[in-house]
Amino acid sequence: MTRILVLAAALLLSACATPEPAVLHYGMQDAPEGKRLMWPPEPEVPRYLYAGQLLGEANFRRSGKAGDSLGGFLRWIAGIVAGPARPVELQRPQSGAVDEAGRIYVTDVSRQAVYVFDPLAGRLDVWEKAEGLANFVTPVAVTVARGVAYVSDADLGIVARIGADGTAQRPLGRGLLKRPTGIALDAERGELYVSDTAAHDIKVLGLSGELRRTLGRRGEGEGEFNFPTHLAFANGELYVTDTMNSRIQVLDGASGRVQRSLGARGLYVGNLVRPKGVALDTEGNVYVVESYYDHLLVFDRLGRFLMGIGGLGAGSGKFYLPAGVWTDRLNRVFVADTFNGRVVMFQHLGGGADAEQ
Repeated sequence: MTRILVLAAALLLSACATPEPAVLHYGMQDAPEGKRLMWPPEPEVPRYLYAGQLLGEANFRRSGKAGDSLGGFLRWIAGIVAGPARPVELQRPQSGAVDEAGRIYVTDVSRQAVYVFDPLAGRLDVWEKAEGLANFVTPVAVTVARGVAYVSDADLGIVARIGADGTAQRPLGRGLLKRPTGIALDAERGELYVSDTAAHDIKVLGLSGELRRTLGRRGEGEGEFNFPTHLAFANGELYVTDTMNSRIQVLDGASGRVQRSLGARGLYVGNLVRPKGVALDTEGNVYVVESYYDHLLVFDRLGRFLMGIGGLGAGSGKFYLPAGVWTDRLNRVFVADTFNGRVVMFQHLGGGADAEQ
């Protein structure tokens, strides 16, 4: 009887008219505080607006037309018979990227997968395969170019390559990398920068997988690293989170020469203790996740501290051990709020790096 009911529900679902594609909602108006949140608060000029969050499949909503209502009712009947389906949700997001089509990629070390929030197709995909039949173990960072997602896996010691359809291709870096974490792509030169945390250096790979050069070594001096993690690349410069040295080092991407450093060790907002994610927007603002103090810090391109957002908590604009940060061409800023199991979004409203000069 149970099997018959499930089959009947499935047949009725397939007979329904094809529903409208789901729409990706970020929940900007759903802030628990019940108001639009901006930073800094008035009377200062706001620079950032709370733009919502990514949680999982709950971000995708349908129009609620009659056909879909029938589908929902039948799914409810099937749930009674076969048991409720668990929603697909982020668990421990680490970092992410946005491609030219607006797809948002998020690595999740607890789920051991890459989530792809696709606003065009109106669906959430979960990629589990790193290579062939092998699953991801510890996916940390992702960057996307020309339809290929490059994903570092710290425990597998590779950079996985995933096609636009989610199919795993031949990985890069096997035998060259000890514990790859951050990655960044120089599309013009066709080079992939990989932060090899256990080796305390940056490996530069060609897109065919060959090792072209190695930047840095272990130490505290200029151009030396102590457990480097996240990376960002912009305007020919490589930004390296030199985590245990509590700084961001900025290198010339081609030569590896140090251009400048951002941040200093300290006890106040704007200081660095355990920096992780780093990213830039189109106006030259530099975003750094200070995981120890649960803050997103904003610097100008010269390294001057502008402002901070955050503090420990679960409310909008608060974080609990955040990790990665990334931006898109709309100057939205995404923060992987790891232990709150979400990605928090902010909209940069203009001003900052250029406005302060």
